[in-house]
Amino acid sequence: MDLYRELCMTAGRENVLADEPMSRHTTFRIGGPADFFVMPADLEEVRKIIAVCRENSVPYYIMGNGSNLLVGDKGYRGVVIQISKRMSNIRVEGNRIIVQAGALLSKIAAAACEASLTGMEFASGIPGTLGGALRMNAGAYGGEMEQIVETVDVMTTEGEVMTLSGEELGMGYRTSVISRNDYVALGAALKLKKGDRTQVRALMDELKEKRVTKQPLEYGSAGSTFKRPEGYFAGKLIQDAGLKGYRVGDAQVSEKHCGFVINRGHATAADVTKLMEDVADCVEEKFGVRLEPEVKKIGEF
Repeated sequence: MDLYRELCMTAGRENVLADEPMSRHTTFRIGGPADFFVMPADLEEVRKIIAVCRENSVPYYIMGNGSNLLVGDKGYRGVVIQISKRMSNIRVEGNRIIVQAGALLSKIAAAACEASLTGMEFASGIPGTLGGALRMNAGAYGGEMEQIVETVDVMTTEGEVMTLSGEELGMGYRTSVISRNDYVALGAALKLKKGDRTQVRALMDELKEKRVTKQPLEYGSAGSTFKRPEGYFAGKLIQDAGLKGYRVGDAQVSEKHCGFVINRGHATAADVTKLMEDVADCVEEKFGVRLEPEVKKIGEF
C-alpha cells in the first residue's frame, strides 16, 4: 500500500490501476494482471515513478501501445509504466515534426499528411507508439524509423535526460541504442520532406489496402511474430514447413499471413508460447534456420 500511495502521489490516483489485466493493453489481447499500471503525463513523472520503483526494489517495465508484447498469463509482478495518450503531443515545424513518445505512429503520419510532408507513409499502419518504434527501429514496406529520425530525447536508467542524434542511435534491424542500453524514449524530432498532400494520402491508402488484404487485422496479434532471418522471410519458411493454420489452443498461425500468430479469441500466453516453440522447432528441422521471436515476452508464464 505504501508503493500504491507513492505512485498515486506522483501520477494522480486516477492514473494508477491496481491488479490491471494486461489483456486490456496489448494488441494480442492476452495477459494476466500487473500489480500496478501507471500512466505518467511527462518526463518528470516518468523519472519519479522509476525512482519510486527503485527505492522499493520493485521491477518495472516501460510500454507503449502493447503492439509487440506478450504478457504471461499470471501477469506482471511489479509496475508497468505506459507512455501513451498522456504523453502524445504532436507539433509540426516546417519540415520537422516534434512529437512525444506516446503518440501513435498512425496519428503522426496523419499529421504529416495534413502538413503535406512525405517520408512517414510507411509507418501509417503500424499499430504502435513512437517510443516503441524508436526502440526497435520499426519499419514496413521498405521504410524504417532510421530514415526519418533527426534527434531523440531519452532517459537513462539513472534518470539523466539526453538528446541523441540519429547517428548516435545506432539503429539496425529491430534494434537501437535505446533497446541495447535500456533507455526510455521520451520524444523525437522527425525530419521529413515537402510533398504533395494528395500523393501522400494516396500512398497511405495504398499501403492500408495492402495491410487489410494481406494481414489478419481482424484478430488480436503482435504483428510479425518472428524476426526476418538473414536471406529468408519468416512467413515463407513457416508456410513452406506446412504450418499454415497450425493451432495450439486458440493461438494459430494465420492462414492469411504465416508470419503472424493470431489470437482467435481465447488464446493464452501459454498457447502462443507453445505454438512459437513448435514453429521454430519445425522450421529449424526442415530448413536449418532458427527463427527468433520479434515479440517481447514479460511477466510470469
